[in-house]
Amino acid sequence: MRVRLWAVVAALAALMIGLAVAPARGAATLTQVTGFGSNPGALRMFSYVPTGLPAGRPVVVALHGCTQNAAGYYAGSGWGKYADLYQAALVVPEQTSANNALSCFNWFTAGDIARGQGEALSIRQMVAYAVATYGSDPARVYVTGLSAGGAMTAVMLATYPDVFAAGAVVAGLPYNCGTICQYQAQPKTPAQWGDLVRAAYPGYSGPRPRVAIWHGTADSTVVPANATELRDQWTNVHGLGQTPTATTTLPGGTVQESYGQAVQLNRVPGLGHGTPVNPGGAEDQCGATGAYFLASICSSYHIARFWGLTGNGGPTPPPTTPPTTTPPTTPPAGPCVTASNYAHTVAGRAHQSGGYTYANGSNQAMGLWNTAITRGLRSTGANYYVLCQA
Repeated sequence: MRVRLWAVVAALAALMIGLAVAPARGAATLTQVTGFGSNPGALRMFSYVPTGLPAGRPVVVALHGCTQNAAGYYAGSGWGKYADLYQAALVVPEQTSANNALSCFNWFTAGDIARGQGEALSIRQMVAYAVATYGSDPARVYVTGLSAGGAMTAVMLATYPDVFAAGAVVAGLPYNCGTICQYQAQPKTPAQWGDLVRAAYPGYSGPRPRVAIWHGTADSTVVPANATELRDQWTNVHGLGQTPTATTTLPGGTVQESYGQAVQLNRVPGLGHGTPVNPGGAEDQCGATGAYFLASICSSYHIARFWGLTGNGGPTPPPTTPPTTTPPTTPPAGPCVTASNYAHTVAGRAHQSGGYTYANGSNQAMGLWNTAITRGLRSTGANYYVLCQA
C-alpha cells in the first residue's frame, strides 16, 4: 500500500513539474510584424496566424478602408473567423495618417500603384514574409479590401498577377483610374480598361488572377458605376465578354453575375458604402456591424467560396438560405475543344484549385493550371465537361 501511495505522489509531482516548465500556448491574436522588408510605402504589417497552422496553407491579405485601421478591419470583416475555419494565414496591412490624412491607401498616387514601388511593393513584401515565415503556399495568395483598400486590391492584382491567385474588390475602383472614378462613370471601353491593367506589368503572359467584385447599389461614396467598370476591366483582361454566363440570387437578394470562372460581380440591393456583413454563428455569417460594416450578407464568406478556400478547411455545408441559380444555356453535347488549362478556366469549361485544373461538372483532374499544358474537353450537359481526345 505504501509503495502504491508513493507511486501516486511521484506521478503527481512529475505532472506538476511538467506544468511548471512547459510554456503556455497562448491563443492566436492579431500581431504587428516589423522587419518584413524595405517597406518603401511606410505601411504597418499585422498578421493573424491560427494556432497550429500547418505549412502549405493559403494567405489572405485584407486591406482596410479610409479612416479604418488593421484591428478594426480584422474585427469587423469576419476574416479572422475564416482564417481559423479554413486554416489560412491572414495579413492585414495598415496605412498611417503620415502617408494619408484619412489613412486611405494611396490608390491614386503613381509612385504607390506601380510594380516594384511604394505601397504596392510594401504589400508585396508582406506577402513574401508570410510565405517564408509561416510556410504558406505561394500558389494560394489572395487579396481583398474595402473602398480605398478595394482600389488597392485592384492595384495588387494588376501589378502582381504572378503573386495573387485571386482577389475581391469591395466598394472599390478600377485599376489606375485615379480619384475621378469615385464620383462619376467614365467613358472607357472594356479594352481601354483592360489596357490599364496590361500596362501595369508589360510583357506578362502568365495566368491572371480571378476577381470578385462587390458593390452596394445605393453607394454614394464610390458610385456603383465602378462595379461595372471593374467588371469591364477584368473580363477584358481575361478575354471574356461582358454578358454573364450565369446569374445567381444569393440570400438577401444580392445578384451574383458570373463571367466564366474568372470574374464575378455581386450587386447588393440598397446597400450604401461599406463591407456587407451578417453577424452570427453560422458558417455563412460573419463580422460585426458598425461604420462601413453594413448588415446584409457575409461577403467574406462568399469571397472565400469564390476563391476555393472553403474546401480546404473541412466539409462546407450549404448556406443557411440556399441560393437560386439560373445556369448558362449549354448544349447537351459538343465537340472536343482543345486548349490550355488556363484558357479552359477563362472560358468557363474548367476551374482551378491550389494551382491545379479540374473540369467543371465532372471534376476530372487536368494537371497544373498554366498555359503550357493542353487538354481536350467536351460538354455533355449544362456546365458539365469531360476529358476527351481532339
